Amino acid sequence: MLKAVILIGGPQKGTRFRPLSFEVPKPLFPVAGVPMIQHHIEACAQVPGMQEILLIGFYQPDEPLTRFLEAAQQEFNLPVRYLQEFAPLGTGGGLYHFRDQILAGGPEAFFVLNADVCSDFPLSAMLDAYRRQPHPFLLLGTTANRTQSLNYGCIVENSQTHEVLHYVEKPSTFVSDIINCGIYLFSPEALKPLRDVFQRNQQDGQLCLPLGEDSSGLWRGAGTIRLEQDVFSALAGQGQIYVHLTDGMWSQIKSAGSALYASRLYLGQYQLTHPERLAKHTPGGPRIRDSEVKTQSVLWFRGFAPRSSLLLLGNVYIHPTAKVAPSAVLGPNVSIGEGVTVGEGVRLRESIVLHGATLQEHTCVLHTIVGWGSTVGRWARVEGTPNDPNPNDPRAHMDSESLFKDGKLLPAITILGCRVRIPAEVLILNSIVLPHKELSRSFTNQIIL
Repeated sequence: MLKAVILIGGPQKGTRFRPLSFEVPKPLFPVAGVPMIQHHIEACAQVPGMQEILLIGFYQPDEPLTRFLEAAQQEFNLPVRYLQEFAPLGTGGGLYHFRDQILAGGPEAFFVLNADVCSDFPLSAMLDAYRRQPHPFLLLGTTANRTQSLNYGCIVENSQTHEVLHYVEKPSTFVSDIINCGIYLFSPEALKPLRDVFQRNQQDGQLCLPLGEDSSGLWRGAGTIRLEQDVFSALAGQGQIYVHLTDGMWSQIKSAGSALYASRLYLGQYQLTHPERLAKHTPGGPRIRDSEVKTQSVLWFRGFAPRSSLLLLGNVYIHPTAKVAPSAVLGPNVSIGEGVTVGEGVRLRESIVLHGATLQEHTCVLHTIVGWGSTVGRWARVEGTPNDPNPNDPRAHMDSESLFKDGKLLPAITILGCRVRIPAEVLILNSIVLPHKELSRSFTNQIIL
């Protein structure tokens, strides 16, 4: 039997995802029409022998998370449980803290997936590689260009055996163009090195406690384990960690811009995995703007074309409850959520429109995320600037840079927070509008408080 663990983090993370993370936990943010971590669960549920999926994090188990878990269990006919950490425990601390739940039933191995990654999740291929050559740790890796590799965990492998010889998290100088994807397959024995780190942390904490200080704070420090620095870096070159390389779809989701990019990737993948989710031309329905390179993109999924060709796909998701006027023009890369209203003559491209939003007649929305319950008035234009990977570099990935440089807001996609009202005939360009704002004029390159 197999299990899967999805690390969802908690509310103190995801600051680059604001203001979207104000309204919903980041792992539940809709990407290509479904919550971000539903893509992970769907991939795990398709692996033969999968018996249970565990979510580990320190979010409070609120109503949206509870509803999602109940719906996921029904849809995939698998136990999907949430295990709440008492405090942030790092990427490995939760695995050790909930080791009994993970190992219950005697799984052969268990997948570990970070919630904030977008991927085609080659889990079956990883399982095949693990069964051919069992070892405690198997990491999914992909390639990046030399500059961007510095922003990830870098892997030096033995090209013959694929053993990880050296691992450095976000090095200051170039180490390798193979990077860690944040998707793993661990054997039960992988928890032993985590135990060693915990015991070492506990001992170090006891030595460092000031005289007379209450020891109740010790557990927090001892329980915090960083897989990358505390385990992978320490064990590299000892025959315990191996890498499985993929040239498939992968990206981090650290910012709103990367969520929009991930939506594009998943919508493109729907061509093969979930064609029923994609809107089609129908009599009396809106015009779906397709790309002219659809054939190339299908070939990409079969391994015959570079992954950059996927970026040209034009696909649209429309929730069944949304009302879209027949004269609207949608795509490429559009996701329209539950209860959304799209008026006559609207042009919508490279955007996510969230639950309950309204786009009034003849609005133009480009490279934008429109927040829950927001309204864009007639003839208004809301536009952002994409910061996509370089399409001419097949190894390029999304940059998750700061929002500011030299005290100025960098051009990026436009974000409208929850229940924002944009008046008619105004321009909002490269701006972030915080929730519950009612604007009266145009704005460019601003954070509107």
